[in-house]
Amino acid sequence: MTITAGKVHDVSMGRTLKLPKQSIVVFDRGYTDYTWYNSLNDKGIFFVTRQKSNATYTVTARRPVSNPQGLTCDQTITIKGSKARDCPVPLRRIGYRDPETGKHYVFLTNNFKLAAKTIADIYKARWQIELFFKWVKQNLKIKTFLGTSKNAVLTQIWVALCMYLLLAYIKFCSRLSISFQQTLRLLQLNLFERRDLMCLLKGDPPVPTNLHLQTQLQFS
Repeated sequence: MTITAGKVHDVSMGRTLKLPKQSIVVFDRGYTDYTWYNSLNDKGIFFVTRQKSNATYTVTARRPVSNPQGLTCDQTITIKGSKARDCPVPLRRIGYRDPETGKHYVFLTNNFKLAAKTIADIYKARWQIELFFKWVKQNLKIKTFLGTSKNAVLTQIWVALCMYLLLAYIKFCSRLSISFQQTLRLLQLNLFERRDLMCLLKGDPPVPTNLHLQTQLQFS
């Protein structure tokens, strides 16, 4: 994770990523940079992103699509206009309408081998990032800051993310189907109780105080 001031553009951090060849990197329209697209392509790195509505391009090839899957187009395009020099390589443009929301999306990628629906599914998986931020803001008190200094803000963000990682690890170890929110609520309600963590998550009844004390005396 990288934390910067609001004035730093998202794509400036994207350019610093050291990705292995054949990686697939997924990002939203905030990372639109045709020069970076070309650089990723030259390095053998695949990307999947959304196309900006004001993008200018020329369609050079069309492929058939499966409408029942929500696909509306699968095209090969070249960028034209002032950005043509920045990304001279052909790109793949895929249209997709979400059957649940009816919203139409247009994706850009340099991967011509994967099925068009797979490209749409790859971008859809990115939504987990948005859900992560939403959960952190709602549950880990990061919507408002306790301090206004740079150190105070960064400390609060890092503490919240460390808490999230601990919750993720606890959930993984317990192998239970309870949600992150249920896990957090259990911990909050039992914050001052001395309980075995896994027993608490599984719903086992607490050991009576006198029995616990007796057990301690036997092993003392």
